[in-house]
Parts: sequence; structure tokens; C-alpha cells
Amino acid sequence: MRTFWLLIVVVCVSWPQTGSAQRAQLGRKGRVPERGAPAAGKPIRKLPRRSEINPLTPLPRTPLDQELERMRAQMPPPRPLPPDRIRELMRSTAEQPPLPPPAPLQMADLHPLPRLQVEPGSVAGKLPQFTMPPPDTAPESEREVPNRWELAALRPDGGEFPEWRRYKDESLDLIHHRSGIFDPYNRHRLKGDYPIIGRKIFLDITASSNTLMELRRVPVPSPASSSESNTYDFFGRGEAMFIRQSFRPSFSLFKGSAAFKPVDWEVRITPEININYLLARENAITRIDVRQSYRRTDSNVGLQEAYFEKRLFTNAGETFQSGKPPDRLGSASFDFTSLRLGIQRFTSDFRGFVFSDEQPGARLFGNFRNNIFQYNLAFFKMLEKDTNSGLNRWRDRHQNVYAANLYWFDFLTPGYNLNFSALYNNDQPSFLVDKNGFLVRPAPIGTPIPHKVRAGYVGISGDGHIKRYNISHAFYQAFGRDDFNPIAGRAQHINAQMAALEVAYEADWKIWKASVFFASGDGRIEDGEARGFDAIVPNQQFAGGGFLGNAALADRGLINNAFEGGGINFINRQAFPLTGTSVFLFGPNSLLPSLRPGAFQGQANFVNPGIFVFNLGLDAKITPKWRSTVNVNYLRFHRTAVLEGILFQSGIRHGIGIDGGVGLQYRPKLNENIVFTGGFGVLFPQPGFKNIYTVQQLYSGFILARFLF
Repeated sequence: MRTFWLLIVVVCVSWPQTGSAQRAQLGRKGRVPERGAPAAGKPIRKLPRRSEINPLTPLPRTPLDQELERMRAQMPPPRPLPPDRIRELMRSTAEQPPLPPPAPLQMADLHPLPRLQVEPGSVAGKLPQFTMPPPDTAPESEREVPNRWELAALRPDGGEFPEWRRYKDESLDLIHHRSGIFDPYNRHRLKGDYPIIGRKIFLDITASSNTLMELRRVPVPSPASSSESNTYDFFGRGEAMFIRQSFRPSFSLFKGSAAFKPVDWEVRITPEININYLLARENAITRIDVRQSYRRTDSNVGLQEAYFEKRLFTNAGETFQSGKPPDRLGSASFDFTSLRLGIQRFTSDFRGFVFSDEQPGARLFGNFRNNIFQYNLAFFKMLEKDTNSGLNRWRDRHQNVYAANLYWFDFLTPGYNLNFSALYNNDQPSFLVDKNGFLVRPAPIGTPIPHKVRAGYVGISGDGHIKRYNISHAFYQAFGRDDFNPIAGRAQHINAQMAALEVAYEADWKIWKASVFFASGDGRIEDGEARGFDAIVPNQQFAGGGFLGNAALADRGLINNAFEGGGINFINRQAFPLTGTSVFLFGPNSLLPSLRPGAFQGQANFVNPGIFVFNLGLDAKITPKWRSTVNVNYLRFHRTAVLEGILFQSGIRHGIGIDGGVGLQYRPKLNENIVFTGGFGVLFPQPGFKNIYTVQQLYSGFILARFLF
């Protein structure tokens, strides 16, 4: 105990000395002791109480505010929506589970946050006010629901919305404008903006005018004629001028909810009136009779669309919508199945490589799995085409086409889409002399005997983007049998391939493209196997083609199928004959050297030379109104044995030439209602083409004016 108290005394004595020693060391360590009272710190901020929040100060009143307040005072007060007008959003009490007991009141419920009141000078007080109609006292089964299409009826004074201009200059754009009879831009009852019968039956009238003027130089023979008895050249003057005027009205009557879901049913009628004029510099070009002049004026009227479409059912069951409950109206994405009967447009793949036409038939189509998959099952009974206009004629073609395809959108990555296609072409033996007097079926070459062509196609194609790269590709295998090919002089088993690949890179307003196209050729005529690829009705939007069409809409059949000039380059635009024969080496809107007679009416021919096409291109959106394209193609025959056998000429080389094309498009109204398009293409021949034709350059230039209502 004595030791404990001794320790306490020692600590008390040494404590002040220890503190002094520590303070003495501060100077040596570079520190200076603080002297005086410490500085006062800022007080801790406290949140204001709810009662301390000041209301917002209203804006100062202006003459405009006073005028709006005076006008608002003259309007009747807004009437609240009666309970019987509120749409029932919940199911009946018997179908829904009982509500849980109410939660106990919280402090926030007793002291709610202050709400912003609508002051006379606030922005909310300047909004227009609408009044609801008086409550309907009729029984619930006889009450009339307001028409949602006539929103202007909710205004106190009724009528249409007032005209309001954004700018003082009347030449500038308008926001709200009264619709007119010939005004396709604003709300229009004839353009499907308002129903014409009831609330779900609409009428959509569309009319287009296409005026095409074209100058070209193609290789043509110099026929024997007494009118030019002193000429001795084998090749004639290939210059020609072609003018085409087309009027295409379309009438669509459908029932549905406009753009909210697929139509319940639709009836569409689309005739087309065509007037064309051709001025050539050689005989036997406009007609087979050399006594006819160099000019030809022709006209024709064709029915291009006439179908009835009915939505059969919605794909909302467990088979199509895994994990989603079925409902009465279908899934939220409106997956459906419809049937279309009549003359209709159909394109079998993204770029129209095999079949793209307007023909009578039946088509079952729809989508499922939230529109990830789309499918088509189609049958077409083909009609004859007019020789000079390409429009439908009321005459059986004796040809049936069957098609089935499946689209898989967002395959592996968003934006990249796949297409699986299977087609079958059953072309029966027939005999036809076209309007100009030329034999087109059977082909007037070799042994012209009517024959049957039964060809099948299976293929896969893709179109879309992977990050910043746009990818488009296709591969088709053709198989079947040709009972008697006139070039080979015997039956042929069909075994041919086609492949295409395009890679594009978007750099701001420019799109750089590189592509390759291949169609196999037949290297041996006498072996009984046809290896040259040919399509059913091609409309190929590839390697300089499709400047006027939208390749992304090809699967909907929206590519320009009227042969108005979708191609820019010479080869995929012009049809010119193989000299010394009555067949065409190339056809319009096609890269295939198919050796078919006529542009539209000949049978598919699988004994042909085939082709390689290497393309470099640039698409540029110069301004919102100006769009341009530049394409350079290098072309080579795959096999030349067929050409050597037909022309009795050996040593034909493979090089065709370099084909360059430039196109320019102008949209003065920034839409598709008025569009002017021009293009120019030139072919610089290489040895293979020079072996068949001449050494002079071939060209093609056109101007197209399109007006759409």
C-alpha cells in the first residue's frame, strides 16, 4: 500500500515537466504552437422545415398573359370527367384477388410535400383547355363513345385545329395546317389518316408518275435491207433513245387500327398505264419487219396488283409465344398469320437474286416470337408480260412458281438478319411470238423445240450490320432437269451455283463498299449437265443496281420492279443481244449472262457462260436533298465454251471489261413525293468482249422524274 502511494506522488510531480518537454520539442520539429483563441468554424447547415419553404414567385404579367387570362375567363369552366366515362382498367371483382389490408399511416402521409399550384402567370396556366361533352344518360349498352379520330371535337368551339405558323415567312414549313384535297402531307381522309366508314375502315389512295428518258449505245447487228444496200459493216449503229411514261394509281381499302397493329383485312387494286417510245438507228430493232421505220410508239395497260388479304389469327399460343400467356388480341408485339389471294408483289430474298415479280397467286405469311421470325409460303400462276412495257397481260404463261422462306432477324447480334429460301420453277412447254414479231419461246437458237424446265433453288442470304460494317451475302444452289435444252440439243440435269458478298463501312455521310458476285458457267455443252446459273425472274439490287430501290425493304416486295432504271452501271441496266443469235447476253436489272430470248418472256437457260463481278463503290449523302453513288465493276466470264459453240468461234477470252457508273438523286422536298434521278454508265471492253463485239465503248445515260401523291 505504501508503494502505491509513493508511485502516485512521483507521477504528479513529473507530469508538468513532461508536458513542458514536449512543448519544447515543437520548435525543433518545425512546428509553432498556436497562441490565442481558436478561429470560429461555420455552423452546421440544417435542412429547412416543411413549413419554411417559400412558394414560387409568379412571373411578371405581360400583355400576352392579360389577353390569355381574358380569353380564358370567357370560356366555360372545364367539366370533370364523369365516373361513367372512365374506362374500366381493372377486371371484375370476382376475377381479381382480394386487396391487401391498408398499410398504417406514416409520418410522410401526415405531412405531405407542398404541391406547385397553377398560378395565372405560370406556364401550366397557358396551356389550351378542352371540355368534355356532357354525360350521356342513355343505358350503358346504347351509349356512344367519342371518336378518337376527331380530337378537334373536344375544343369548346368545335371544328378543326387553328392554323398556326412557326415562322412569319409563309414559304417556310408549317406545324398545324388545314388539309386539302390535293395535299398529301397533312391529315387526309383519302390517305388513310381518318376512317371513311365507322372507326376502323380506311381508304388509302396513292398515285405515282414516272417519266424516264434514256440514251444508250449497245452492240446490234446490221440487218440486210434494201433501204441500206450500200452498207457492208457487220455491226450496226447501236445508238438509241428510249422514253417511257408510266402512271400507277393504287387503291387500298382496309379495316384495322391504322398503324397500331396488322390490318384485319385489305383489298388493293393497282393498275398501271404505260406509254413508251423508241428511236433506233438500225432496222429490225423496233420490229422484226425491216420495212418498218426506226421508230416505235406503244402503249399498254396492266393490272399489277389486285388482291384480298385477311388476317387469320394471332400467333399468341404456347407454340409461338413461349413463356407468354395467350390473350384475345394476340401478343403485345401483334404476331400474326395472314392470307393474301390475287395479283401481288413478292421478292424472295433481300436483294432479288432469284425471284421478284408481280403475279397472281396465294401467299400465307406472318411472324412469331416477338417478330424475330417472319415466314412466307407462296404459290404463283404466272401471267405473260407485255414485250415493250413489262406489264401483265391477261394470258396464261404456263408457268408455276412455288416459294417458301424464313427470315431470322437479329441473328446472333442485333441488326444482322438471315433469310432461308426454297423455290421451285415449273415452266411448261409453250410457243410464243412477242408483240414485235420475234420468237421468244422456245429460244430461237440451236434446235428450237418446246421443252419443260423444272428447276429448284435452295439458298441462304443475309443482310444487316455488325457494329459499323454492313454485311450482305447470298448463296444459292440450283438443281432440276431441262427436258431439251436448245443450245445443247439434249436433256440436261441442272447443277449450278450463285454466290454474292458485299461489305460496306459507314464513315459519317459516306458508305464505302466492296463486293464480289459469282454465277457458275457451263464448261462442256455435250456432257448432259447444265452448270450455268440462271434465275426465275431476277431483279438484282447489287454491284451498281438498286440505286432507286431500298434494299432493306426488298423482303417486303418494295423494290422497284417496273424496270424503270434501278441500275446505274451499263451491264446491270441494259439488255443487248448476242450478235449472230436471237438471244440476249445480259438482261435488264440482272448480272447473269443467261442467253435468254426477250427481256421478260423467255425460259430459264442453264447452259450459259457464267460470270465473275468485282465491285468497288461509294454511296454518299451529300446533303439531305442530294444523294450520289459511284460504282466500278470488273467483269469476267467464268466459262467461254458455250459462247464458242454458239458463235462457232474459238479462242474467246474471259475478260469482259471495266464497267463504271455514276448516279445522282435529288429530293427537293426531303421526301419521296418528288424525286429526280440521273445516271451514266460506260463499259470499257476487254479482250473477251472484243472477241464477240466491237472495240468501241458502250454507254447508257438516263434521267428519271418521279412524282408521288
